[in-house]
Amino acid sequence: MRRSGAAAVGRAPALRAERPFGKLRAGSQDSRRDDGATSPTRPLPRAFFARDPRRVARELLGKVLVRESGKLRLAGRIVEVEAYLGKNDPASHSAAGNTARTAVLFGPPGYAYVYFIYGNYYCLNMSCERDGKAGGVLFRALEPLEGIEEMARARKVAVQGPRDLPRLTSGPGRLADAFSITRARDNGVDLTSSDSGLWIGDDGFRAGKIATTPRIGITKAAERPLRYILAGNVFVSGKKNAGQRLKSARNLRKRV
Repeated sequence: MRRSGAAAVGRAPALRAERPFGKLRAGSQDSRRDDGATSPTRPLPRAFFARDPRRVARELLGKVLVRESGKLRLAGRIVEVEAYLGKNDPASHSAAGNTARTAVLFGPPGYAYVYFIYGNYYCLNMSCERDGKAGGVLFRALEPLEGIEEMARARKVAVQGPRDLPRLTSGPGRLADAFSITRARDNGVDLTSSDSGLWIGDDGFRAGKIATTPRIGITKAAERPLRYILAGNVFVSGKKNAGQRLKSARNLRKRV
């Protein structure tokens, strides 16, 4: 489903999802399931997103972004996001007002807002707040769960071992590439509907320790603590010191 006014785009050819390194034990250090049983991934309701972006961002950690097209299914756990607070946030696109480009952010909650940046890559955001009030969340990093081979193909990355996995979805541009997210294909898509081909669901995991930091990669209002991450997760983007890199390498070896 797509918001009215957004052009419909055909589905990508179906691919077969494979996992060359076996099933990732995603979130083994920083998230947990309410019980030991396996539960299906269910789309989040629209009411989840009709709130302050700061609360939505925090509670999105541990949820799952899903791409489905034919027999292809990609899935990644959300481990890093940033909140953007609407017209009064200088770093938000909606600060420029309700335009053709930013209309999704001013519309109903739970829809994808995709933009192209630096002439290089796309970024996935989603609308929050009630209809008519702008607010959004930027997806910065995912932990791959399903479809690793297809993600690697889309990213044009050779995944030869665990250390290569963060190259797939660590960073907003990388995750958009891995999930083949573009403005033409996904802007205005309903992220609360599994019929959309791109949606967000809950599989029963609960986030563990959450850290809050200033947003990164921006110049305006960069000091605001509106970046939320699953602390210690090896797929979180940004620079890491030598100790963090060593810890990340050890954690990745445990996850595959």
